[in-house]
Amino acid sequence: MRFLGVALVSSAIVVGACRGGEKQAEQAAPGAQTTPSATPAPAPAAAPAAGTPAPITGKTVEIKMVGDDKGYRYEPANVTIKSGDGIKFVTVSGVPHNVAFDPAKLPADVRAQLDANFGADRMAELSSNLKMNPGDTIVLSFGNVTPGTYEFYCTPLIAMNMKGTVTVQP
Repeated sequence: MRFLGVALVSSAIVVGACRGGEKQAEQAAPGAQTTPSATPAPAPAAAPAAGTPAPITGKTVEIKMVGDDKGYRYEPANVTIKSGDGIKFVTVSGVPHNVAFDPAKLPADVRAQLDANFGADRMAELSSNLKMNPGDTIVLSFGNVTPGTYEFYCTPLIAMNMKGTVTVQP
């Protein structure tokens, strides 16, 4: 059953990656007149993260992202850190993995700060890029994050219960 889940997730990623490309503009026949066209508007850029990323000012805790015969999980799944600490998520096996938070479960100030703290690893709101290789990492600062307990999960493997919590203390 676990194999079917991995196969399904992998197939969806491959199909999405291979989907369409831009069509090349047709070339005018030699000697044909061309009329200048308006300059196309630039494509909209991805929405920037709200807020300013906060650096890690304390310690960095490591969490492994694992998928094996025991299931898919974060090790450890639950950590307690202080505001200003960071978490380094390390891909071990069972890829693809990422780290995401549900925006509906976060206060607005935490949502904005965590989203900004994803920095260059941000794929979408409160979500990191997918990590495909053992040894790949995601480093997330909890600088300027209000104390509380926040749930995180692996987007491709949430149905297989790959979840965890981080408790941020003052």
